[in-house]
Amino acid sequence: MPRIKSAMKRVKTSEKSHMRNISYRSKIKTNIKKYNLALSEENQDETIKYFKDSVSILDKAVSKGILPKGAASRKKSRLAKKLNVLTKPTQVTEIEKTTEAAKRPIVKKTTEAAKKTVAKKISKPTKKAKTKETTEAAKKTVAKSTKKSVKKKTETKSE
Repeated sequence: MPRIKSAMKRVKTSEKSHMRNISYRSKIKTNIKKYNLALSEENQDETIKYFKDSVSILDKAVSKGILPKGAASRKKSRLAKKLNVLTKPTQVTEIEKTTEAAKRPIVKKTTEAAKKTVAKKISKPTKKAKTKETTEAAKKTVAKSTKKSVKKKTETKSE
């Protein structure tokens, strides 16, 4: 046993949470067993009731940190698969399938290729030719910027 007061408290609280977790896990297992029993008896009302209860308990266990999220979702998925087998309508026999197919009229499928329209190609815009005015304006801006930089350099050297 620990001698430090905080360690003793920690032992007590961990023991409490351990007992709570064990009881909650037992509750989950019991509810799933009841669900499986109702499923084997093919009692649809009870099966659905226990399914909803089991899912609810599993979600609460995840929120309290008793079960990991993946474990709970895996259990819920397995329960849902079993429930779907019970609620699925009876399968159609092979004879009924053939008679249904014979009753249906045969419809010709229209081809989609005939319905499609041909899209026109969009040409790219051509580049504008540089005029004399634009080239002269560009030269002036370059010249102004170089003159300013030269002045600044000369002023700093003289000081």
